[in-house]
Amino acid sequence: MFNLRWTEEAADKYKILKEAAETRKRKREEKKIKKSSKDEGLFNQVAKTIKYLKQNPRQPSLNTHEYSSISNPFDSTAKVFEAHAQNKTPSAYRVFWCYGPDKKRHHDYRNHSPSLG
Repeated sequence: MFNLRWTEEAADKYKILKEAAETRKRKREEKKIKKSSKDEGLFNQVAKTIKYLKQNPRQPSLNTHEYSSISNPFDSTAKVFEAHAQNKTPSAYRVFWCYGPDKKRHHDYRNHSPSLG
């Protein structure tokens, strides 16, 4: 199991996603609507991605691969990776991460969705 260390940006985006999902869920339940909202679905997908990264960053469903446009905050020569929170979706949500200095931790470097900035 890996320990995560979040950037401030990633922690803020995750909090925004979570709060939006919780708000939508509350409103949906008040109206007795069964189908989940897009906000709930996106948060669940991102939370599942984070869970898999903690367990095994090589989990096949993450479709993890090297991403070269972002530099590693710990070591400029080390790699940064991209994990898919969504697949087959236009403007799909991605989680960027890298291994920390002690190799036993990985770091949720940044969550990214074009719609969230």
